[in-house]
Parts: sequence; C-alpha cells; structure tokens
Amino acid sequence: MRITVLTFEDCPSGDITHDLIKRVVAEEGVDAVVERVDVNDGETARARRFLGSPSVQVNGVDIESTRRTDESYGVACRLYETTEGTCGVPPAETIREALRTAASGEREGSLL
Repeated sequence: MRITVLTFEDCPSGDITHDLIKRVVAEEGVDAVVERVDVNDGETARARRFLGSPSVQVNGVDIESTRRTDESYGVACRLYETTEGTCGVPPAETIREALRTAASGEREGSLL
C-alpha cells in the first residue's frame, strides 16, 4: 500500500498529519510506504489531484470519499470536518477507514 501526504512548504498541519499517518499505519499493522510530497504550483496540484494541504491519498485515492470527484485543485490550505468542527488535520478515523478499505481491496485482488 502507498500512502502519500501532499503538502506545501511550511504548511502548519503537514508535519502533524505525516506523524498521524505513521501512527495510524503502525496501530493498524498495515504494510505501507508513506511518502510526503511538496506541491508548490498549480500544474503539480492538478497532476497530483491536490485538494489543499494537507491531502492524504491511499493508493492514489483521496481519503475523504466525499471529495474524490472534487476538482478544486490548487496550492491552498485544506480543512477537514470533525465531530468538534473544522480542523487542518484529517481525523484519525477517516485515515483508518481509508486504510481498511484499501487493505480489503488489496486482499480481494490477490485472490483473483
């Protein structure tokens, strides 16, 4: 599994999100490569399907299912909805759900 944390330079939520991803991956026992990619221009934002910083993709798919068809790519801050309001860091449960969905798909694919 490949997890990509897309940020821009000096994003205040980038390091926190990257650390959270690594923690959730360890807690879930997922075999994953976690990479961090800086997105600093509009062309790269469109190419990487960057919905703002930080964005997290699991196997190239955004962790928020409601944003997967969104095409508002650009170098900007991203906010996530949580039970306590909006936050610049994705909720751990959203990350967990994306990891479990991807792992389930990988297991099913390996049986074919």
